[in-house]
Formats: sequence, C-alpha cells, structure tokens
Amino acid sequence: MNYADLKGDWALVTGAADGIGLALAQSFAAAGAHIVLVDIRADALASARETLSSHDVTVRTETADVSERQAMIDLAERLAKDAIVPRMLWINAGVGAAARLSDGKERAIRWVYDVNLFGTIWTAQAFIPAMRARGTPSHIGVTASSATLVPIDGPFPLYAASKYATAAVAEALTSELKDSNIGVTILCPGLLNTGIWNSGRARPERFGGARELDDSAGEYWHKAMRPDVLAAPVRETVESGGGWCVVQTEGATRDAFEERNRARAAHWTDLSHDS
Repeated sequence: MNYADLKGDWALVTGAADGIGLALAQSFAAAGAHIVLVDIRADALASARETLSSHDVTVRTETADVSERQAMIDLAERLAKDAIVPRMLWINAGVGAAARLSDGKERAIRWVYDVNLFGTIWTAQAFIPAMRARGTPSHIGVTASSATLVPIDGPFPLYAASKYATAAVAEALTSELKDSNIGVTILCPGLLNTGIWNSGRARPERFGGARELDDSAGEYWHKAMRPDVLAAPVRETVESGGGWCVVQTEGATRDAFEERNRARAAHWTDLSHDS
C-alpha cells in the first residue's frame, strides 16, 4: 500500500497521545489521512489533537483502554457507524515496568501483558473484520521493540518478554492475513525519547492505580533520539508490502542480535533425516 492511498482515508493509532504513536499519526496526517487518535489519557489526547492541527485533515480522539476487549470492540463499532474503517491501523499502545517475572507483583505483570500482548490481540480482533469486509488494500502496523531481537537482559525483563510476545502476535497476523489485501508491518525501534518510562501515570486501578514518576527518572530516555526518526523507515516498509521494520538507535544491537542467533544454533540437533 502506498501512502498516497491514505489521502482522504482514515488512519487509526493506539497509544497515540505522545511518543511513537503521535509521531506515526503525524506522518499519516502529512500524507493526507484523517486520524483517529486512541489513548487511555483524555487530557493528553487533547494536546495531541492540537499537535496535529497544522495538517488539513480531520482529527478524532477516542479514550479507550486497549486491555479491555469489549472496549475496543465497542470503539470499532462506534466508528463504523460513522463510516470510519481504518485504511491504516497502527497498534502501538504499550507500557513498561521495572519489574521481573520471577518475583514481580501480580498486578504489574498482568498490566504489562494485558496492554502489550492482549491489547494487540483485542485491537486486531476489533478492527480486522471490517477491514477485511471493506476489501480495500489496507495495512496494520504493530509496534514491538528491538528488545525482541536481542537476548533478554538488563533491568526490564518483563517488558522485553512481553514485547517478544507482541512481535509473535504480529507474525501470526502476518500469516493469517497473507491471503488478504491487508499487509502487516512489525516495527522494532530501539531506545527513543518517549514517555514509556513513565507509563504508570495512566495505570488503571485494577492494576494498582496511577503512579507518576519524577522527570529525573526518565533521564536515560531524554537523551535518546526523537520518535519522528521512525517516519521514513516505516513508510518504506509499508510501501514495500510490510514485514519487519528494525530501526537501530543503539550501537550494540546488531552484535547482540547475531550473538543471540549463534546461541540458538549452538545446541541444534537435527533429527529430520533419521530413519
């Protein structure tokens, strides 16, 4: 699908109030797409709408929690009643937590997986049927992470593990949709200057409630590249039909990726030719 196809049509982005989601929404708006911004934070959505005001497109904001399946189905149905079926669906909503799987609190683990994994599945279930029925060449993007390409290490193993699952879902969607006219892009960005370090500011009560961190906690992220660097590689991947879109922002990523593959193959036993 070419970005020219977006002109006058609709692009929907989840987790769109800031960071990667807002940067992608801006790139779609620049191509002439009308935009549906979806986020759990109503106040941040108002600011995001203002950011897009320079583009001559319609911007609609919707407050929704992607971890609630029925909420996403209701959203898709509500938009469909207004003749809005996205030509571009970007499943971007994601959260991070400095927790471990071996001893992390149950609510923290459920929160990260309910948003990063199940939120991806519920959003896909909500919108794919109408996108299929429409029959127009369309595209779905899923924001995973470069953490899915390298060994799980460092202070955020829960986040990395959840993003491995996110990428696996995106691969499964690619397979399920291969005979349709819906392409899939799996975005794996490196470290970027986004607000994911402060995800807890919008954590629902059922997962432990909101927790706002001091800005100093995000110093590591503040020094990183801005998410608008994703616009060009994402466009190139989408227009080539989709697939993996890896945007390396840290020097050691490729070496770690290759080492991971070597480690996987180190104890590979091939019994396929045995009688």
